[in-house]
Amino acid sequence: MILFKRKKMFGFFICNFDTPSCMLFHFINCPNTQVHFIVASCENMISGKGMRPGDIVTASNGKTIEVNNTNAEGGLTLADALVYACNQGIVDLATLTGACVVALGPSIAGVFTPNDDLAKELFQASEASGEKFWRMPLEESYWESMKSGVADMVNTGGRQGGAINAALFLKQMHVDMAGPVLNDKKHVATGFGISTLVEWVLKNSSS
Repeated sequence: MILFKRKKMFGFFICNFDTPSCMLFHFINCPNTQVHFIVASCENMISGKGMRPGDIVTASNGKTIEVNNTNAEGGLTLADALVYACNQGIVDLATLTGACVVALGPSIAGVFTPNDDLAKELFQASEASGEKFWRMPLEESYWESMKSGVADMVNTGGRQGGAINAALFLKQMHVDMAGPVLNDKKHVATGFGISTLVEWVLKNSSS
């Protein structure tokens, strides 16, 4: 998580970038701006304490979640990070769903948000950075597939509209960058999103 703070504006970036990429924020000149890094992580090794299908977990805000897919543990961890930052303006970036890669391919990240102003700022920053984003719909009727009979919600919806379901689960400004975060030919991480966030921070710190 990257916490962005300036005199009259508070915001969070939540992301899973490597540390060297995140350190770029330390060197940019942003008057009256603080950038903090908050890591939401958990053990993911197989053990007797691992999640099982049908388990019910309680998020840090008290919401209960039925685990119907143990391979979607990242959303659970990310959700608690969002709860931690919920009183601020939030942009999270995550390699969340294969469904978004199927929809947009390997070069474009999907943007999910009900906030038109925040989306506009992000896309203006992306024009300067050259990184590619595409705004995706947040179809509220799809939330039906996220309902549980034994908890407040399940942790994954159906395969249809999978990226939208994941974004509805988070309920915040969300960028699904599962496609462009890796270069499959070179087998390396691309650092996707960093340039756009730097542009966003620079613009807002000087405005």
